[in-house]
Amino acid sequence: MPDPQHQAPPAEATLAALRGLDTPTVCNAPEALDVRFRTTGFSARPFVCAVPSLPPIVGFARTARIGAREKPPGTPEEIRAHRLAYYRMIEDGPRPSVVVLEDTDEEPGFGAFWGEVNSAIHKGLGCEGVITNGSIRDLDDIAPGFQLLAGVVGPSHAWVSVQEIAVPVTVHGLTVAPGDLIHADKHGAAVIPPGMAEQVLKAADTIARKEALILDAARAPDFTTEKLIAAWTAGDDVH
Repeated sequence: MPDPQHQAPPAEATLAALRGLDTPTVCNAPEALDVRFRTTGFSARPFVCAVPSLPPIVGFARTARIGAREKPPGTPEEIRAHRLAYYRMIEDGPRPSVVVLEDTDEEPGFGAFWGEVNSAIHKGLGCEGVITNGSIRDLDDIAPGFQLLAGVVGPSHAWVSVQEIAVPVTVHGLTVAPGDLIHADKHGAAVIPPGMAEQVLKAADTIARKEALILDAARAPDFTTEKLIAAWTAGDDVH
C-alpha cells in the first residue's frame, strides 16, 4: 500500500464531505471496496469521548509515544527542547491534523497529557483533536471544538512526557503511521486508506442508498419479511 506521506492530500471539499459522515459509515465504505478492511484500520476498544456532541474530526495524523510513571531523563533544558520538537512536528505538515498518542506505560493513563493547556496549544497549531489510550483531564476547560478520545479520565499529569515522535503507534487496536488520514467521532476512529478518500465517499453514498431501501421498508406499518427480501433485492441494483 502506498506511503501516506507521499500521497497528494485530498482536496478541502473532499475533507469537508468526509466530515459529513459518521465514523461507522467511514468503516463500512472501505469494507465494500476490499474485504481486508473488515478486520483492520479501525479502533477495536471503546474510548472516553470528551464531547460526544461534536461533529466528526478529519485530519492528517501526527503521532507520538508518551509515558507518565517515571521522571523523564535529561536536564530541564533537554526535556523542554524535546517537547518543543514535538510541538514543531504538530505545526509542520498538512492541515488539519489529528494527534494519535500512544501511552506506553504498563497502566496507560497514569498521568494525563491532555487538558486545558495542551488542547489550546494543539488547536492553535491546526489540530482538530486527539486519539489516545492515555488519560485526559480539565474536561470543563478543553479548547472549544477540540475533540478528545481517550482511554480514561484522570486528575494528575504525574511525570507525563513525550518519549518518541513521528513513529507508528497503536491505540485501542488502531495502528496509525505519521501522515495517515484519520476520521474519528464518538464511536471511535478509523484510518482512511491512502488515495482512497474519494472512493470512500462514493462507496458511502452507495451504501446509504441501499440502506435507505431497507429502512423505508422496515419503518412502514405493513413491513414483512417478504418486503425485506424485496428491499434487499432492489438494493442489488444500486451502484
